[in-house]
Amino acid sequence: MLQFYNTLTRKKEPFAPLDAANIRMYVCGPTVYDRPHLGNARSVVVYDVLYRLLRHLYPKVTYVRNITDVDDKINARAKERGISIRALTEEVTRQFHDDMGALGCLLPTVEPRATEHMVEMHAIIGKLMQNGHAYAKDGHVLFDVASVPHYKASMGNTVDHFVYGMLSHRVQDDLVAGARVEVESYKKNPGDFVLWKPAGNGDDASSVFDSPWGKGRPGWHIECSAMSSKHLGPDFDIHGGGADLMFPHHENEIAQSRAADPASHFARYWVHNGFLTVNGEKMSKSLGNFVTVKDLLDKGVKGEVIRFALLSAKYNEPLDWNEKLVQDAKLTLDKWYRIQDSGFGIQGEFPEAFLEALCDDLNLPKAFSVMHAAKPETLKAMGALLGILQQEPQSWFKGEASDDVQSQIDARMAAKQAKNWPEADRIRKELSAQGILLEDRPDGTTDWRRA
Repeated sequence: MLQFYNTLTRKKEPFAPLDAANIRMYVCGPTVYDRPHLGNARSVVVYDVLYRLLRHLYPKVTYVRNITDVDDKINARAKERGISIRALTEEVTRQFHDDMGALGCLLPTVEPRATEHMVEMHAIIGKLMQNGHAYAKDGHVLFDVASVPHYKASMGNTVDHFVYGMLSHRVQDDLVAGARVEVESYKKNPGDFVLWKPAGNGDDASSVFDSPWGKGRPGWHIECSAMSSKHLGPDFDIHGGGADLMFPHHENEIAQSRAADPASHFARYWVHNGFLTVNGEKMSKSLGNFVTVKDLLDKGVKGEVIRFALLSAKYNEPLDWNEKLVQDAKLTLDKWYRIQDSGFGIQGEFPEAFLEALCDDLNLPKAFSVMHAAKPETLKAMGALLGILQQEPQSWFKGEASDDVQSQIDARMAAKQAKNWPEADRIRKELSAQGILLEDRPDGTTDWRRA
């Protein structure tokens, strides 16, 4: 039985899909202004595993992950670099695809872009204004949080009972206390959030869009409501994202979507992955511990090692990234690839206990413990569901063969043929120091792998 910890209800619940013939899942994707870092990667990898599991259990899964390609951060970065917004977003989107591909992540079923969904955003904002849940002021359009009921600490949460604060469990006093002391002049209430903002002086033309309320661009939250409803409908099964998005982003998604369409329940299950730290500290450029996926790949850390390390803790718990985590991930993958290379078959089906672990709120540590104790011939089948162990073992251990390594192997072969044993031994030791292990075959050829 598949079950998830539902952030909305704060409990683990059996998964009951709206339509078992088509599971629908939406996950918040990247804002394409900078190369993806490890925190971004953890979210993508976690939901990639969930996508693979759902595809194994159901005949069809529609997985939507958006691209936010209109945002103040994008405008600022493009201006800083002296390039157009389109050039920046196209470049960073390619980088995102390259880096997530290196981690073995599948592409989603649909990858909508915010800039291509202005009509849908305008429609939702229009409904909110008609329903009395939004207002226009000084070129802005804002959601009126006072127009909907608010969460109270005594409430028992269900998807059927809509109140503002239902996801984050924040009561109205907390929302007011957390707002800025100086409230923007165009807001009625401190907690009101922007649905549409006016264009500013000097804005790049590619970041300015027409609307019934004047030229400008959308607020952050309205984008996801528009894209999810277009591609999944007003009601869908699962909404995922990082824990940092729970408030205000996901809370505001619920509010605007359900206020615009009172018959909608929006997402039924809310799944959030945990925070990532680096060596026990929050990742920050100012601390010098900001790590991108490309940083690690450039240092020779394999994408599969990064993926495995990101999956090593429970998905909704914190994960600390450190050198030991990376080393342990590599050692485990090396062990499993050696088992596969030892002559055992790789066609066996995976144990039922493995699937049970994944179905129990994506319990990855338990699934890995099953793999450690499982029969060798089942490893590849289990790995397929996790996006690992799909390479040929020889390819895994060799990695990318450089011309220099091959030239040294050729030089050693020439030394052996000339019976220059000291030189052949010297080259072997030199390669060994580089982590290259040689295996001489009975037919006189030499094979090699990385240690």
